[in-house]
Amino acid sequence: MNLTIRTVEAWEILDSRGNPTIEALLTLSDGSQASAQVPSGASTGKHEAVDLRDDDPARYQGKGVRKAVDNVNGPIASALSGRKAIQFDVDRFMIELDGTQNKSNLGANAILGVSCALARALAISAKLPLWQSLAGKASPILPVPMVNIISGGLHAGGQIEFQDFLIIPHGFDSYTEALQATVAIHRAAAELISESGYPLTGVADEGGWGPRLESNETALKLLTKSIERAGFKPKEQVSIAIDAAASHFHDGGIYNLQSETRMLTAEEMASLLRQWVDRYPIVSMEDGLAEDDWAGWQSLTTRLSDRINLVGDDLFTTNPNRLRHGIERGVANAVLVKMNQIGTLSETFEVLEIAAEHNYAAVVSARSGETEDSFLADLAVASGAGQIKIGSITRSERLSKYNRLLRIERDSGLVYPGRQFLKTIGTRRANHCKPTRSP
Repeated sequence: MNLTIRTVEAWEILDSRGNPTIEALLTLSDGSQASAQVPSGASTGKHEAVDLRDDDPARYQGKGVRKAVDNVNGPIASALSGRKAIQFDVDRFMIELDGTQNKSNLGANAILGVSCALARALAISAKLPLWQSLAGKASPILPVPMVNIISGGLHAGGQIEFQDFLIIPHGFDSYTEALQATVAIHRAAAELISESGYPLTGVADEGGWGPRLESNETALKLLTKSIERAGFKPKEQVSIAIDAAASHFHDGGIYNLQSETRMLTAEEMASLLRQWVDRYPIVSMEDGLAEDDWAGWQSLTTRLSDRINLVGDDLFTTNPNRLRHGIERGVANAVLVKMNQIGTLSETFEVLEIAAEHNYAAVVSARSGETEDSFLADLAVASGAGQIKIGSITRSERLSKYNRLLRIERDSGLVYPGRQFLKTIGTRRANHCKPTRSP
């Protein structure tokens, strides 16, 4: 059947931080209809595609998205009406319709909403689960979750500089068991934080605990003890991941750890991170240095790429060109994949394919400003990336994804690759991490 797009429309909804975002609804010529909701970030890289906002201070402090909604209901809807419903072609057409490098004309939020709504409508039309429709001929697997337990940075009022301290529950036979362990560790962390005398002011943007700590390293100590308190073995069953989001405390070549009253060069930051890897069961480090500190990243990669996953988020911004640039320079060995950083589903898959081709790990990720849409869970399964980063195990915008994965595991019989996870650490680009070009 030659399906075409019948109608496209959008409207303004609220994300998990109470800020406006977009929901798009797309109808195909056979009557299949689906919607998709678009997330937004608080800790955003400057190289991300543009999340178009109204800048009207009278509405939502300027964060309204009526312009983006109007772009869906106007030029996008008009241009797509009657067009063949082929994902890559439609995505490419919207990119051309926008006409900018960063989707600043129509807005990445407008384009992504339509892109994901189309993918879901096509799955409904084919009578397939979304993950199976997205996978095509790929080999889907359940992802190992990377779960936020303790938060800092922009997600928790800047009490400490590093943004997220997370666990990876890999030493289990099923996703269901891994999620149960995660809940136990999250609760053990709350108990330990309180017993240790740190003010626990509630949860942060992504549902992790946001205590007032005297240092960034304190979070690592608490998290390691929380794993043990919950009855699990650090590194053997549950390991630690860090999201430094270092761009947000980097200025003029210096990394300012204001909460600890010290300032570090890139080399000193890389040395500090290596010391932490020596002391704690850390297997993943995201944005350990700033988004344009390429020379620093090369040094960090040389020090740690054979021991942990070095994940680029602000560094790569799910952008095929930036990822290729990083590969050429021998920078990092993993990429964080956020659909709204690039703005279409097709470009998201392009980044995943580039990562796989060059033996980079990939982590499919949510944003701090999320919605109840569970699309991300299906994408992680379909991609075969093997990892997902959703946030913590509280708040419905996070649980919609975790619970969707429970359903997929129940219905699909797919394998949970947790026990194989550590075998991949340190093998990513370990034999070819030297740059092909100088900084």
